[in-house]
Amino acid sequence: MGEDAPKASAIAPIELLAGDASKVLSKVKAKSVSLVVTSPPYNIGKIYERSQKRTLDQYRIWIEPIARAIVRKLKDGGHLCWQSGNYVEEGSIYPLDFIFFDIFRRQGLVLRNRIIWQFNFGLNASRRFSGRYETLLWFTKGDDYTFNLDPVRVPQRYPGKRYSKDHHKAGLPSGNPRGKNPGDVWIFEPEAAFRTNQLWTFPNVKANHAEKTVHPCQFPLELAERCVLALTNPGDLVLDPFVGTGTTVLAAAKHDRPAVGIDLHEQYLEIARERYEKLRQGVLNERPMGRPIATPDAKQRVAQVPEEWGT
Repeated sequence: MGEDAPKASAIAPIELLAGDASKVLSKVKAKSVSLVVTSPPYNIGKIYERSQKRTLDQYRIWIEPIARAIVRKLKDGGHLCWQSGNYVEEGSIYPLDFIFFDIFRRQGLVLRNRIIWQFNFGLNASRRFSGRYETLLWFTKGDDYTFNLDPVRVPQRYPGKRYSKDHHKAGLPSGNPRGKNPGDVWIFEPEAAFRTNQLWTFPNVKANHAEKTVHPCQFPLELAERCVLALTNPGDLVLDPFVGTGTTVLAAAKHDRPAVGIDLHEQYLEIARERYEKLRQGVLNERPMGRPIATPDAKQRVAQVPEEWGT
């Protein structure tokens, strides 16, 4: 049974729609969505992109009308959490979040945070430093928006710290007893790592990760959950126009938010349906929120220098 699984009665309904987001978004009612959490294709040659590799200019021309359609679905006060990485051409890096910032700024959205998600594993580079983070752009549609800090607070690093003697609260604890704001660089092991640093870091979905499916670019359930808990209330509608195997809709449904997911590839949607059914049954295999990232013990073989490397 999946750890930390919610009761079936708490699971909200989802709708999964097959097809091109540029067309299928028309089925979503305008100004009905409170939160979009998504990660569009990066145009870097993943298996679902190989039939339509685009230049950077072509990529922007393709994504911009979809972006405009997404904004039309957002309620006033709604949120957009747009995860992106880099486009690579002939060894040169193009940060895609710069492009997306410009697109959504021109649609009237306001950037509230540029969040860094750091992880430990990925493609090992030989002619540059290996990339170990992606960005999550959090926009709002207007200035009157939901922000629930308490569900995502993390433990105070120095809970015993007190105001100095020249402060009007001299001698009293200076921190919030409910915890502190996690900041905009995320390391997702909140009960452990946040005591020593400010990052939101959690493992990307690779190899033996509990949530791994056949999709090559899954993001962790915990990333989507953080957005859902902080930026919506129960009953609010959540949308992912590039839903893949369903991470965003699962995070929403798990916390009593109905959700709509769209994807071009029916095989991924079928996996999303299977994962949702497991969530309803309380048997979804997931990595519990707050679990520290595994680190090898110095005595473990994987942590020891191979003899072949010499001294």
